[in-house]
Amino acid sequence: MGFFEKIRDGLKKTRDALFGRIDKMLKSFTKIDDELFEELEELLVMGDVGMYTAEKICDELRKRVKEEGITDPSEIRRLLEDVVTEMLKGGQELDTSTKPSVILVIGVNGVGKTTTIGKLAARFVKEGKRVTLAAADTFRAAAIDQLEIWAERAGADIIKQNEGSDPAAVVFDAISSAKARGSDIIIADTAGRLHNKKNLMGELAKINRIIDRELPDSAKEVLLILDATTGQNAVNQTKEFRTAAGITGIVLTKLDGTAKGGVVLAIKEELDVPVKFIGVGEQVDDLQPFVPEEFAKALFADENAIEEAAKAEAEKEAADNAPIAEEEKTADEFKPATADIWAQIDAEAEAEKQQLEQDEEALKQQQLEQEQARLAAEAERQQKREERKSRAKKRSWSTSAAEDTPSAEDDDWLRAWREGGNNE
Repeated sequence: MGFFEKIRDGLKKTRDALFGRIDKMLKSFTKIDDELFEELEELLVMGDVGMYTAEKICDELRKRVKEEGITDPSEIRRLLEDVVTEMLKGGQELDTSTKPSVILVIGVNGVGKTTTIGKLAARFVKEGKRVTLAAADTFRAAAIDQLEIWAERAGADIIKQNEGSDPAAVVFDAISSAKARGSDIIIADTAGRLHNKKNLMGELAKINRIIDRELPDSAKEVLLILDATTGQNAVNQTKEFRTAAGITGIVLTKLDGTAKGGVVLAIKEELDVPVKFIGVGEQVDDLQPFVPEEFAKALFADENAIEEAAKAEAEKEAADNAPIAEEEKTADEFKPATADIWAQIDAEAEAEKQQLEQDEEALKQQQLEQEQARLAAEAERQQKREERKSRAKKRSWSTSAAEDTPSAEDDDWLRAWREGGNNE
C-alpha cells in the first residue's frame, strides 16, 4: 500500500466526520454568502480545528472567493484544500543532517512514545543508517525491556542501564557509544512526564545539557508525541511542553482511530509547531512523514480526485519495484512486527495507562485521608480547648461563691442583734 493510500485510509474517520458534513452543507447552498461561511466555520470548530484556525481559514476563503470571482459553492472545496495545504507547510522535514544527529522523544504516558521510537528506528535502519537507542526511561517498569525488543527487531544498537539509573548518564553513554561506532542517529527515550512535574522537567533539562555539551554542533530534534484521540487537549499539551522543553516538532499518533484529525491544523496554526510524522495504523510502516499536500487532499478532495491520486501512486510504486521484484530477499531484510507482538505492545500501553490512572486515584485518596485526619485532629484540639475553658469557669465560680459565704463573726453579730430586741 502506497503512502497516499495509507493517509487516505488512516484519515477516513476524520474525513467522514469533517468533510462529509462540509460537503453536505455546501450542496445545500445555491450561492456563496455570509451564512455559508458561518456554517463552515462552525463545522471546522466541531472537527477540532479550533476557533482561531477556523476563523482564519474562513477569512482566507472569503478573500480568495472575492479575488477569483467564484459564485459556485462547490468551488469552496477546492479552495479549502489549497488553503489548508498552505497553512500546514513549513518545518515538517526532520533534521538529521549531521553524524550523529539526535532525536529526543518526550510526552505523557500512554501516547505511544516507545512504539514510535521503534518505528522511527526501523525506518532509519531501512534507509541504511546506523541507529543507537538510548533507554533513558529508567522510571517506568519494563520500559527498558520494551525498547530492547524494538532495537532487536529494527536492527538498532541500544544503550541501557539498570532501572532507576540516572537518565542523563544513559544519554551520555549512548553518545559515547554512537561516536565510537559511527552511528548516524541517536534516539533517546525519556520517562513519561507532565509539564507540571518539576523533577521530571528538571531531568529533561539535564539531558538537554548533556547533549549540548557532548554534541554541540549536531542536529537535534525534540519530538513531542501526542495522541490524536485527545483532540484539543493535544493543543494544550503542545503549548505547555513548548514552554517547558523547547520542542521542535510533533508526532501525532492514532490518527486512524479518531475523527479528531483536524487538531493538526490547530497545532500548526495556533502554536507554529510543525507536525513531523503521523501514525495512521498499527504496522511498522504506518508511521509516515507528514506531507501537507497529501494530508489536505485526503481530507478535502472529492472521491474521484482521491481515487485518481491513489491509482497514480500505485502505478508508480509498481514501476519502481518492478526491477527488484524477482530478487531474492536477504535474510537481514526488515520484517514487520507480527500481530502477536503488536497485541502485546498495545496491551502494555493500555496497562501503563491504567496504572497511571490508578496511581493518580490512590494519590487523591491519600490526600483526602490526610485532610480528614487533619480536620479530626483539629476538632479534637478544639474540644479539649473548650473543656479547659469550662473547667476554668467552674473554678472561678467556686472561688467567688466561697468569698460570698457569711463568716462566724457575722453570725455572732446577727444573734446578738436579735437577742437585744433589735436595739442599737
